[in-house]
This record gives sequence, C-alpha cells and structure tokens, in this order.
Amino acid sequence: MKVFHVCCLVCLANFSSSQTVAEELFTWPGGERMAISLSYDDALDSQLDTAIPALNSYGLSASFYLTLTSPTVRNRLTEWRAAATQGHELGNHTIYHPCSAALPDRDWVASYYNIDNYVIDEIVHEIEVASSFLHAIDGHNKRTFTPPCDDLIVSGEDYLPAVRDMFVAIKGHEPESPALAVLWAPVAVSGSDLIERVNAEAANGTKLLNILFHGIGGDYLSVTSEAHDQLLKYLADNQEIYWVDSYITIMEYASEHPATEAMRQ
Repeated sequence: MKVFHVCCLVCLANFSSSQTVAEELFTWPGGERMAISLSYDDALDSQLDTAIPALNSYGLSASFYLTLTSPTVRNRLTEWRAAATQGHELGNHTIYHPCSAALPDRDWVASYYNIDNYVIDEIVHEIEVASSFLHAIDGHNKRTFTPPCDDLIVSGEDYLPAVRDMFVAIKGHEPESPALAVLWAPVAVSGSDLIERVNAEAANGTKLLNILFHGIGGDYLSVTSEAHDQLLKYLADNQEIYWVDSYITIMEYASEHPATEAMRQ
C-alpha cells in the first residue's frame, strides 16, 4: 500500500519587508482570506463513488491526480471524463506512479517502478505521455502536476526543473506567489480535525492550503466519508472566507494577478 508522508511545504522561509507588503496586497478573487485546493491522488474508486458526488452536491471544484495505470482509469474512463465536464481538474500524476524503494516502508514499490532506477529522460517522457493521455480524456492542453510520493531525485538530480515548463503549477512546489503555501495530506482524521486545521492555517496567514486526499470512505490512506462531508459543508458555508477551486484555476489566478509581480521583486 502506498505511504505518503504528511508534509508541510513553506515556499518562503524568510520574508523581506517588500514581500510582506506584497502579501498584504495580494487578494483572491472575492477578497477571501485563503484559497483551498482539494485534491485527490491515484485515481481511486472511492473518489468517483464518494468524493465527486459530495463535491458536486456542494458546488465545489477539485483536482484529481490520475495515475494512469490505475484500474479505475481503465474501467471507469467515462466517469473520469464526466468529472472533467463537471468542472474538476484531471491532473498529471504520471503513468506508473514511480517512487523510491529505498525509503522506509516502501516494500510496496515494484522494482520496475522504482524511481531510483530511472534516468531523467525516462521520467520526463513518462510525464509527457501521461499529459497526452489526459488530453485524450478531457481535451485540455493545460494542467498541473503532483509528483508521486514527492520523490524528486532521479540519477542524483531533481527532475522538477526538467518538467516545470509543462505545467501551470506543481503541487507542493509553488513559486513565490502565493507567498505562503502549505500542503497537508490528512489520514484518519475527523471532520472537526479538518475544519480546525483550515481555520488555523487561515489565522496563520497561509495564502493557499493544499489538502491532499487519497481514499474517501474506502481504499487506502483514507478519510471517512462523514469527515470529508463535514469539511465540504463547512467550506461551502464559508465561501466569503475560503475560495475553494481546482488547483489549476487557483494557480492561474495567482500567476495573472497584478500583485504577483510585486511579490517576486
């Protein structure tokens, strides 16, 4: 079973006074305090069965990062295509989900999908082909990427520079705008835990909170459907505070917003 470590990524560790001013000037489309990207990795059945119907019932858009060898892609392709027409993003999560087998508790990583054995051109080609396959599903030319397991080292070097230009943004590896982004992958938490974390991040000045789910009420690394539903209801009831949208929509706005340039100076 896949193990994804919970991580919090702060894009800037130290803020200059000019950056602080820029952050204060930066606003989301409706003046919301924080943007929230709800994302779901690996193309799992519970995402189609539970997560998407719940999101749709609250009028919320999210991002689904498809591992293209997942049986759920092959067996339920029509439903993934429907999800895209409903306003959800289908993001790139590679074809084979390569991760490092050298890390603890990684006995689930097959030798032929071990990123420790890849070369840069191999991972780049896999990601390119994955985007082509996703285009065949949803017809879109622009998308975002989430690195499997956040394992980035191939042949001794970080592969993200070789693929960054392919994407609007890379989850957990945002540029300096928004200046403070956090990635959280909750597992086995309650609805109140989810809501408490959202409120705490907003109080801390987080500009973008990426909440990365796997199973919803099933599969693995799961959050119960009840907890997930409690979070969605809370976000839907507080849209003046939190802007919830697909990751690509959020990051396109951030890159196009006039304050972005100031934040990079």
